[in-house]
Amino acid sequence: MLSQIHTAGLLGINAFHVCCETDIGDGLPGIILIGSLSVEVKEAADRVKTAIKNSKISFYPRKIVINLSPAEIKKEGCGYDLPIAISILEALGVIKSDILSKSMFIGELSLSGELLPIKGVLPIVIFAKESGFENIFLPYDNLAEANIVNDIKNIGIKNLKDLIEILNGEKAYNENINKTTEVLQERKYSDFSDVNGQILLKRAVQIAVAGRHNILFIGPAGTGKSMIAQRIPGIMPNMTDEEALEVSKIYSVCGLLSSKEPILKIRPYRSPHHTVSPQALSGGGRVPKPGEISLAHKGVLFLDELAEFKTNTIEVLRQ
Repeated sequence: MLSQIHTAGLLGINAFHVCCETDIGDGLPGIILIGSLSVEVKEAADRVKTAIKNSKISFYPRKIVINLSPAEIKKEGCGYDLPIAISILEALGVIKSDILSKSMFIGELSLSGELLPIKGVLPIVIFAKESGFENIFLPYDNLAEANIVNDIKNIGIKNLKDLIEILNGEKAYNENINKTTEVLQERKYSDFSDVNGQILLKRAVQIAVAGRHNILFIGPAGTGKSMIAQRIPGIMPNMTDEEALEVSKIYSVCGLLSSKEPILKIRPYRSPHHTVSPQALSGGGRVPKPGEISLAHKGVLFLDELAEFKTNTIEVLRQ
C-alpha cells in the first residue's frame, strides 16, 4: 500500500515542501530510505521503528521503501522522524484519517515515542499556512513558537501514541488553537542614560543610528567604545511586528528561540570574536546557515578590535 504524508525542510531561513512517500510490499524485510538524505535522516529508520514498537504497535517485518521528494534537494535534520512514522502507520492501516492530506507533520522521535523539539519551526509553520495546509502537527515544546502564526491549526503532540489516537478520532485535542502568543519582553539592554559625559561620542552615535549608518570607534582601551556599542539597541525604536517575525525566523532556524520567548521583540546585538571565520560571519555553507551578520539583522553588529580581524573576514563585509 502506498502512503503520502506532507512535511517541510529548511533551506537557509526558508522552508520547502517535502512529500514523504511510503510503499510496503513483499521482499527482504527492512526499511529503505531514499531521496538525497543526510546521515541523521537515514538514522530515522531505526528511531522510527523503535518508537513505533514502544508505542505498543506491532507489525510483521516487511519491505518498506520510503522516499522523501524532491530528491534533488538535500534533506537534513531530525524533523522528518514524525512524517516517516505517520506514513508507515498509514500504509499499514493503523491510521485512517481524512485530515492527513490537509495536514503537515514535523518532529523528532525518541526511542520511547516521545516527540522532541526541533529547530526552524517558525518558518515551517509560515510556509504551511502560505501553502494552504489547515493543520500542522508538531512537538508540544514547539507549540508556543508555532502559535505566533495565525490562520492555521497548530497541534502540539507529546508522544506518538497520543497522535495516533487523535488522528483516529479516539482522543480529542483540547489545547487552545490559533491563539497568538503575546510575549512581553522587557528591554534587556541599557541606554545612554547610564553614560556620564561622552557628549560628542553619544551625539555621533545618535546621528549614525538615525540614518542607519556604519560608525567607527577609535580610541585606547577603557575609553568606553564597547560600553557605547552595547547601548545602541537601547536608543533604537522597538521592532515592528513584521520586523520581529523576520528576525525570529532567523533565530528559529539557529535554534535560539525558547518556549518562554518564542518571538524576538528586542533588537539583537552581536559581537563576534576577532578570530571568527568568514563563514561564521557571513553564513552560508553547503547547506546555507545564518551567520553573525544575519543574526544581527535589524540590530547591531559590533566588531571589537577590528584591526585584529583577518583580511579575508573583513573582505566579506565589503563584498
